[in-house]
Amino acid sequence: MEKLVTSQSLPDPDFWRGRRVLLTGHTGFKGSWLLFWLEAMGAKVTGCALPPEAPAALFPLLHAQDRLSGEIADIRDAHELSNLVERARPEIVLHLAAQSLVRRSYADPVGTFATNVTGTDNLMQALARTGTARAIVVTTTDKVYRNSGDGRRFRETDPLGGEDPYSASKAACEMVVAGWRAHFENAGCGIATARAGNVIGGGDWAEDRLFPDAIRAWSKGEVLAVRRPFATRPWQHVLEPLRGYLVLAERLASGAELAPAYNFGPVEDSAAVRDVLTLAASHFGSAGIEYDEMPEGPAEAHALALDPSLAAADLAVSGLWKLDQTVALTARWYRDHLDGRSVRDLCEEDCSAYVHAARPASAGNGR
Repeated sequence: MEKLVTSQSLPDPDFWRGRRVLLTGHTGFKGSWLLFWLEAMGAKVTGCALPPEAPAALFPLLHAQDRLSGEIADIRDAHELSNLVERARPEIVLHLAAQSLVRRSYADPVGTFATNVTGTDNLMQALARTGTARAIVVTTTDKVYRNSGDGRRFRETDPLGGEDPYSASKAACEMVVAGWRAHFENAGCGIATARAGNVIGGGDWAEDRLFPDAIRAWSKGEVLAVRRPFATRPWQHVLEPLRGYLVLAERLASGAELAPAYNFGPVEDSAAVRDVLTLAASHFGSAGIEYDEMPEGPAEAHALALDPSLAAADLAVSGLWKLDQTVALTARWYRDHLDGRSVRDLCEEDCSAYVHAARPASAGNGR
């Protein structure tokens, strides 16, 4: 088990206040939470994303409409994206837009590669032409590594690969960024990729994700059917990697010499799907689960783990919440939301709790 580092960085509101930020994927789950945090710090955010997919999506219920120049745009359209970037003239770029579902990538591999690879290259070209960016953070995934299935923790220097269209497209996205790195660094713009573990948290309603599927089933009194209960993943609360993205962007903008990529993972070892669901079910009165020991469907990695020590050393960012606390907070969010509580109130409570958890450790580093 990893130990908590004694010094933790938090995003600096003074840095973000009034800062021109381009956030792609702002209507998605992680994008909505990140937008909420940026708006709270006073950033001038231009969003670029497809429309939210579901009526229950977090984005329309959460963001402050007067603080966002939101644009519905497809990053696969180079001309449309170039015009958007020229209008925004961003100083900081946080690129989250992606096709992010493994099973969907099998159903639509062409669309997955077009979004994750071509879309990223379109963004790089547009930013190079505009020339205003001083920091670019491109988010990929913990699944970019060539995975032999032995469960060892991947480090940023390990070979990249991918045995499904999603993973392969994200590894290719990393190569796109690598191809542009010298250009941006020569222009005085820091650029890095961020590889985050599996995130959970309130407001995720995507298909084929553990918590959303569980909430949909349990709220209807149905039994949750689970594939691959013994698959292990580096689970963490959504706020954990988002803090990493923000601190990384600040450091890149300052001109600090940083690594080309960082893992953002949990404070504890990876946990099995079954263990996560056991914790989650304890927070609901009737939570039926049916495990499928021999699942059908496309191949997925059985074991996945990250070594987040580089982010702890370079950025003073490491996990704050252990798995039981992460699951408890996520379960409470959904339970209270289903009882009618405001999405904004629930997210504000989680953000406040998270910042409070980091502050005792960050007191010595000026944050």
